[in-house]
Amino acid sequence: MPNSDSNFLRTIILLSVCFAFSGTTSSLTVSASSIVGYEIAGNKALATLPIAFHLIGTMLAGIPASLLMKRVGRRYGFMIGTGIGAIGAAAATFSIIYSNFVLFCISIFCLGILSGFTQLYRFTAADVASQEFRTKAVSLVMFGGILAGFIGPAVASKAKDLIADAPFAGSYLFVILFHVLIVAILFMIRLPLPSLEEQTGESRPYKEIFSQPKFIVAVLTSMIGYGVMAMIMTATPLAMTTGSGYQFSDAAFVIQWHVVGMFAPSFFTGSLIHRFGAIPIIITGILLNLLCIGINFAGTDVFNYWSALILLGMGWNFMFIAGTTMVTETYRPAEKAIVQGVNDFFVFGAAAVSSILSGVVQTTLGWEAVNLSTIPLLGLVIIAILWYIYGLSNSNVLSTVELESPSEFQK
Repeated sequence: MPNSDSNFLRTIILLSVCFAFSGTTSSLTVSASSIVGYEIAGNKALATLPIAFHLIGTMLAGIPASLLMKRVGRRYGFMIGTGIGAIGAAAATFSIIYSNFVLFCISIFCLGILSGFTQLYRFTAADVASQEFRTKAVSLVMFGGILAGFIGPAVASKAKDLIADAPFAGSYLFVILFHVLIVAILFMIRLPLPSLEEQTGESRPYKEIFSQPKFIVAVLTSMIGYGVMAMIMTATPLAMTTGSGYQFSDAAFVIQWHVVGMFAPSFFTGSLIHRFGAIPIIITGILLNLLCIGINFAGTDVFNYWSALILLGMGWNFMFIAGTTMVTETYRPAEKAIVQGVNDFFVFGAAAVSSILSGVVQTTLGWEAVNLSTIPLLGLVIIAILWYIYGLSNSNVLSTVELESPSEFQK
């Protein structure tokens, strides 16, 4: 850990709080947008389209947000993203009041752009941490998501009827307050400006960067981890309310604990990766996802939904943080912005596709089909890991970066 421990920990804590407040909007959207969409969309099969727009916004924002921060720095980059999010929340309020499904999708797209900026908090933690503490720093910042997991659905539920005849409009209006708090906190954080090496340093050809086996496995792991999570999570509120006849409060309760499952392990995921390596943690995440699917097949009681989505969140956490850690080991300073942006583009692109398919599959083929469709994707990650491990035994497939920054298998 760096010498100025107190300043470093203060920065990590404040970054975690910003991540939590930004994530509140995302957890609210996950809890409520498919329900809102089902009410105001002409075609009920498009109920999950707003969540897809959220993830598309996140995907498209990844590269521009990363390149913007390379120029203006992390602090002002996050402020710009937060401003876009506040506009999106205000637009969502009006779209619900006037039952305008198109405007609602656009507003959720803006909130997705905010999420694209928000995802860079984890890389910011890696920037301010020492090499030894980097994995734990990423994990601790993401721990703030557990707060978002409780606040978002709670705001959705408590402020649901704040505006008469416009369910959830008050919820989106309320979260604008969190965006104001984020900007205030960012003024309290000292973040390093982009270094000269980042802006003018030597960069390798894109083909060389993006063909690294470690990069491919890292991105694929995060893509599949997020895609599987989005597929099952997005369909869950619909499966519970329109399929099993439960109340929204039951779905909100399940989503709350799902988000807890997503972020609570962050308290120790970094330590586990540091001790056992990224690959064993990825495999553990895959097994947790498979267990989730098994529980969903076993029944449709609230307990099944609840326990399955906790395991789904934990599986995502292990795969996503391990994948993120591996990505940070594949670039030089001058390559950081583009590599981080490309990584998030593919990850959230996969999540967006999964969300779109989720609503279609849920409304046409049913809950079992939603779960069954994710199994081959998890198998693909296992194949990629076996290919990567085989490659490590052949020195000619290791990139320069991997040789300079040994993986867990080489230590």
